Amino acid sequence: MSLQKILKNYLPMTETAFYILLSLTQPRHGYGIIKHVEEITNNRIKLGSGTVYGTLTKMQKDGIITVHSDQRRKTVYEITGAGKQLMLAEITRLKELHENAARYEEAFYD
Repeated sequence: MSLQKILKNYLPMTETAFYILLSLTQPRHGYGIIKHVEEITNNRIKLGSGTVYGTLTKMQKDGIITVHSDQRRKTVYEITGAGKQLMLAEITRLKELHENAARYEEAFYD
């Protein structure tokens, strides 16, 4: 899938997709992704295995991640160049969102 199509289909990203890809700053297996997301969100997000594996399957099909087996025969997921470009686009979008929220936050206090 082309990068333009990936960006069109994935932006804005769901929280699930965002945290799965954020976890792939290093190769991880599915359970490792689930635990890493819990860790970096202080247990705010607890992803179910069905959600994770369904999302990973779609991401693999779309060329955002690759899949291989490690020495222990576990399935390991890695982000691709297209996946990194997607994350950079989403991070830029979220930074703008944060800046706008900070700029107007005081208007909502009584």
